[in-house]
Amino acid sequence: MSNDVTALTDLPTGDPVPSSAPSPAPKPKPFPLRELLAATPSNIDAFLAHLQRCLSTPSGIDTVLLFVCYTSRLSAAVLTTLVQPAIQRSADRFIALANALPPSTTLIFSAKALPSSSVALVLELSKRLRALSGLTSEARTILRLWGLLGMYFWARRLVLKLRNPTAQADGKPESKLDTTIAWTQLTTCIIFQALENAAYLSSKGIFGMSPKAQGKAAIWSARFWGSFVGIELIRLYYDSVKRGRRTRSEKFAGGKTVAVVESEERDWNDNWRKSVVRNLAWAPLTLHWSLPQGLVSEMAVGALASIPGVIQMRDLWRNTAA
Repeated sequence: MSNDVTALTDLPTGDPVPSSAPSPAPKPKPFPLRELLAATPSNIDAFLAHLQRCLSTPSGIDTVLLFVCYTSRLSAAVLTTLVQPAIQRSADRFIALANALPPSTTLIFSAKALPSSSVALVLELSKRLRALSGLTSEARTILRLWGLLGMYFWARRLVLKLRNPTAQADGKPESKLDTTIAWTQLTTCIIFQALENAAYLSSKGIFGMSPKAQGKAAIWSARFWGSFVGIELIRLYYDSVKRGRRTRSEKFAGGKTVAVVESEERDWNDNWRKSVVRNLAWAPLTLHWSLPQGLVSEMAVGALASIPGVIQMRDLWRNTAA
């Protein structure tokens, strides 16, 4: 029996054979600071060249402004929230001190009585980020002043489709539901843009709307934008259903290979998911801006609007790579 056990224990286990001498520890590599410093000018140059390509089109400019606008707004809200406990503690101490003093006592506040310099620095940074967000938001509004011109050409394309319904990419006429969705979205966009333009230009003294009318126009503008977002989500769902019902012959039309069809499916699904996420993020915000009292907090506004900003900025950065 003992011989059997010895024979079994002599079988190879598959574990690595231990070395007779321990291997020397690898020498730590020095941090390549010199190489990084030498490459810094070229890296900065490449970044600026890439950024310039992003800003070379109106849509690219709007995407960059969107990203800066709402990421700075979110950052400002986060910073303010972080220092609120310190401010609240200081306020509580002041109130307790005031309650403990006689009514005729005069309180003189010094800089030492205020929150720490770090809290003041954070509040100042938050203020500046909020100002940056407001500036970029107004810049986007100015860029959208010309939006009605683009909607004219959108309407012209829809009219041409009605006059020549077979002039589609696949040669099939567009369904009545597709046509209805397209015209409804165009109508909501025209009303949204017209109201926003009227309210903004009146705030600058160009049009004659009163401040009260400007506020109403801004609210109704957001409501029509919300209508567009809701219809867009319906359209995306309808497109997904239509695509899922395609036959094999439709998928492989034109002699496409399996690899081409799979690549097209991946691209379409990726773009579809990103469109759904963007519009789901905008949906509660359009409702928030449609109500006089609002709906969500400042941090929620920044967080939700940063989602489409990040998605669009990533796509823009990828598409403008050298």
